[in-house]
Amino acid sequence: MKKYFSLYTLLIICCAIFLLACSKQKKAPEGTIKINKNGLPVMQPLKEEMPKLSDAYIKEKQQKVAHFFDKVWTANDNVSFLVAQNGQIIYENYKGFANRSKKEDITKDTPLHIASVSKVLTATAVLLLIDAKKIKSEQKVTEFLPNFPYPDVTIQTLLNHRSGMKNYAYFTYKTGVWDTRKELSNEDIVTIMKKNKIPLESKTNTRFGYCNTNYAMLALIIEKVTKMKYPEAMQEMIFKPLGMTHTFVYETAKHKGKVSLSYKGNMDLAVEYLDAIYGDKNIYSTPRDLLKFDKALYAPSFLTAELLKKVYHGYSHEKKGEKNYGLGIRMLEFDKGEPFYYHNGWWHGNTSCFINMKKEKVTMFVISNKYTHKTYQTKKLAPVFGDYPFKSVDDKEE
Repeated sequence: MKKYFSLYTLLIICCAIFLLACSKQKKAPEGTIKINKNGLPVMQPLKEEMPKLSDAYIKEKQQKVAHFFDKVWTANDNVSFLVAQNGQIIYENYKGFANRSKKEDITKDTPLHIASVSKVLTATAVLLLIDAKKIKSEQKVTEFLPNFPYPDVTIQTLLNHRSGMKNYAYFTYKTGVWDTRKELSNEDIVTIMKKNKIPLESKTNTRFGYCNTNYAMLALIIEKVTKMKYPEAMQEMIFKPLGMTHTFVYETAKHKGKVSLSYKGNMDLAVEYLDAIYGDKNIYSTPRDLLKFDKALYAPSFLTAELLKKVYHGYSHEKKGEKNYGLGIRMLEFDKGEPFYYHNGWWHGNTSCFINMKKEKVTMFVISNKYTHKTYQTKKLAPVFGDYPFKSVDDKEE
């Protein structure tokens, strides 16, 4: 009897150990990043379900968001618009032309140029590389780009716009610097800065200076580390693993004449020699694809808690004010309440807005390919979901 009891006890212990091992395999530790077969860190979809919103709650919020949309956007506008909470779409609307001459309408599957909201995605790729210990935020840019002429600029000062560099859109336009009949590339920017001894606008890490050059350089660093071109690296690390099937980086040879057009306010087409630069812009996407990206930001495997804290931390306090910038995200820091996280974009006729209300798990995506400031009014929807000091769309301007 004693022998059978011992065997029975041993069997129970073995089963317990087996079940414990299985449970550990199912749930990866927080901050455990996935590395693919090519040795690159990749984003992972959020597998855990967020709390389900009730039908009554969705209906209430839907009415308020629809009221906002109808108040702001008219029949003559071009727009892709989506608001979601806990990963669930509350309201979406699509109107206008992706290509007016071909009578191609904007739909939920139409990729539009997201302008500087591209910076959020570029920053994410860099953060994945930092989290995977492929690079360090304090590393000097010269370690990756030998011809880079500013020895004190680090990866972090590129991410938070404290490098002090000048905007390539301005110094390449000067006579004799670049033939504007030719498309400019990211590599060309480095060559021009070195050859022409372009000075810094301010000493590195002394003040905030929003500058597209920072993110054009980050794209080159991504290429050096991944040994892939930026469009391929972004597909491999973010777009493909998240199922963002309507998202890509624009490449002239591949996409010219095949993408939604960019219209000025009068519906004239907008094109110029800077259209090939990527990292700071040039990602095409849809609100539904970007929702997949936003949900993945809440995955336990997305960055360590320590690194995530640095992302949503403001780095520029030289002047007192609400506006600040983290690592690839803008923010408004109020005296009371939660910070408001967002990023706007503008390139030619393309305007965009990404709002990431972390506490409420609310996200908003608005993209237009016809120039308008209406895109940036989206923050007025924030009080529908949380305590934020923005005027309602119905409030009269003083």
